[in-house]
Amino acid sequence: MPEKGIGISGAVPRKGEIVIIDSHVHLKHGGTGQEFTAEQIVRYMDAVGMARSVVFAMSTTTQHSLEMAEEAVARFPDRLVPYAYALPHYERPVLRELEQAVSEKGFRGIKMHIGECSLAPYIVDPVFDLAGRLGVPCLIDFSGHVGLAESLAKRFPNTKLIIAHFGRYLCTDIQLLTRVIELAEACPNVYIEISGVVLLAKITEAVQRIGAERVIWGTDGPNECPDPAAFDKSLAYFVAAEIAKVKAIHLDPADERMVLGGSIAELLGI
Repeated sequence: MPEKGIGISGAVPRKGEIVIIDSHVHLKHGGTGQEFTAEQIVRYMDAVGMARSVVFAMSTTTQHSLEMAEEAVARFPDRLVPYAYALPHYERPVLRELEQAVSEKGFRGIKMHIGECSLAPYIVDPVFDLAGRLGVPCLIDFSGHVGLAESLAKRFPNTKLIIAHFGRYLCTDIQLLTRVIELAEACPNVYIEISGVVLLAKITEAVQRIGAERVIWGTDGPNECPDPAAFDKSLAYFVAAEIAKVKAIHLDPADERMVLGGSIAELLGI
């Protein structure tokens, strides 16, 4: 059961409850079987009292990812916030699709993943430049390649960079996590997203060194469940456990509120 102070009433938290926003939610992740509907996502959001989620689809073309996100947000416009997914295409450039999504369709950010495309300058720089011009952040999974993150952050100081998973999912390399914090200290356009973090003390350190307004909570969900009948309950427990991680490190109440929702709300203007 969620702790006292975490909303459990759905979209509108009661007075005094924390407004929780998940900054990292997949409509599609991996193979064809790993697709999640807007209804599934909103059901588990309601179960744990989450106000909003940032959603995107990956492991597909940019165009299809935009269509999936548009459809989901159209069903729950007050609950779901769309990101575009940038993936190079052999047949045509995707920059026009990305620009149209942000400028005309209300997409609030752009996602990239090193596991699905190179982050070499000739691929990522046009996307990063576009995001800076449009005033939206880029959420990027670097899979531990902190040097690439540093290069991008310094070459594009006017583009907000959200480093997914504190640099690497389930990372136990203290030096790598420290490098990410040091990068954020040196570059005010860098934000740290904390899904999949197992060394919780580094979250506390990040808040202390760069401020809670640049530390962003997310789940990297939904996760698959082998038993379809238990799917909703499984997701609710998964998300509640991710919230509990932040509660467990006993941040200052104002910092906790910022990490669990305030930082991404301010960044995206939602």
